[in-house]
Amino acid sequence: MPRWKRLLLNAAVMAAAMIQVLDSTIANVAIPHMQSSLGATLDTITWVLTSYIIASVVAMPVTGWLADRLGVRTLFLWSVGGFIIASMLCGAAANLEQMVLFRILQGICAAFIAPLSQTLMLDNAAPGQEQAAIRLWGMGVLFAPICGPMLGGYLTEAANWRWVFYVNLPVGLPAFAVLWWLLPRGRITRRSLDITAFILLAIGLGALQLMLDRGQHKDWFESWEVIVELLVAAAALWMFGVRLAQSPAPLFNPALFRDRNFVTALFLGSMTGVILYASFALLAPMMQHVYGYSVVDSGLLLAPRGIGMILSMAVVSQLSRWLEPRWIILIGFVIILMSLWQMTGWSLDMGRGPIIVSGILQGFGLATTFGPVMSLAFVTLAPQFRTEASSILYLVRSLGGSFGISVTTTMLARGIQTSHEDLAARVTSSSMAVIDPASADRFGTLGEAGMAMLNAELNRQAAMIAYLSDFQMLAWMILGLIPVVMLLRDKPPPRVA
Repeated sequence: MPRWKRLLLNAAVMAAAMIQVLDSTIANVAIPHMQSSLGATLDTITWVLTSYIIASVVAMPVTGWLADRLGVRTLFLWSVGGFIIASMLCGAAANLEQMVLFRILQGICAAFIAPLSQTLMLDNAAPGQEQAAIRLWGMGVLFAPICGPMLGGYLTEAANWRWVFYVNLPVGLPAFAVLWWLLPRGRITRRSLDITAFILLAIGLGALQLMLDRGQHKDWFESWEVIVELLVAAAALWMFGVRLAQSPAPLFNPALFRDRNFVTALFLGSMTGVILYASFALLAPMMQHVYGYSVVDSGLLLAPRGIGMILSMAVVSQLSRWLEPRWIILIGFVIILMSLWQMTGWSLDMGRGPIIVSGILQGFGLATTFGPVMSLAFVTLAPQFRTEASSILYLVRSLGGSFGISVTTTMLARGIQTSHEDLAARVTSSSMAVIDPASADRFGTLGEAGMAMLNAELNRQAAMIAYLSDFQMLAWMILGLIPVVMLLRDKPPPRVA
């Protein structure tokens, strides 16, 4: 393939991957507008997000099998085309039932786009350029979630929430045309599918994702729904593990899990997902509720992460000439740690400068880490395992993101409650120079207004304390990952054949 065609094909693959990843975060800011338009309640509107995530997680494990049976070209074209059609249908949905149905279709198509795009970038790379291709792919899948809240907020305010889905069309349609033209035909392998294993894994992952998504809303183990979901997930995943070890035609090649680089990359990739998605889940509401920024301004304050990623791409390409990938990954984790530690020192009266600095540092660190981890995951694997390995890597990263969001939001809610109680206990007549809280009711509506303002400030202070505690927790998680990096091998001979 001529070089210009190779570049054009890479651009189309990246465009398809980016609109898929973009949809994992872009709809979040439009949820309140969807609720009123679709006639949904606060409880039911969350299924717009939940249905997409669960459908994607459940479908992703069969990516390798479908790619072998149908061919990578056929499966990727159907996935991208189906995703574009589902996006149009989501934008045109008239009620909540239609929206959830179309989001399920969109999630199923999205499940195949991410791992196949990674495989295609590797297969289409020139000899010796595999790591550069992985870095470019990593930039796209990291940059898109950052743009999601900002773009979603702008489209929702400038037009309406339906454009959150329609925006996929001007990017997706040209990409689909290029893919149809240039995507090469691959070989087709007729291999059987372990239906029992797939059903067990689908039930286990679906129940686990449902528990993570609804746990905080249902007060976790105070709810029988969450307890049942946990028991179903544990039982199904345990039976899947037994089936995987005993099946003559397993859903995943067991040799993948005997490869040290691949297993280490799985763990690091999942933890990267925790940091990436947890920080997004914390920062967007923090900018709006604690600092009082608008939706668009909040998105703009998250944008410097993209600047850090662009800088990382230039720096890492130079560092790779002198340093082994393991040391580059270590540098990336140290930079992420620095950004999180700086965030633990934020205050309520600070300006935008510290937010921008931490964003650049965090974006630089995430991009510096993500590309080398993904490339080292494949360095020990034969090419025929790329699609299957990509689907597992992306699946684990998605689950890590869901776990990170659930843990941090739970810790945040409980931290706000605890901090509010501690602060309220210190509000006494001796600490209030203007008014005695115990006698505020004597002043009628004026006293009520004063106490409401006091309570609002207590909520703001308590939220700030809880956010800083979450940032500190994420920093400790990153610190614990640093020794794990040394388990990676840089350039060993292939161990899976």
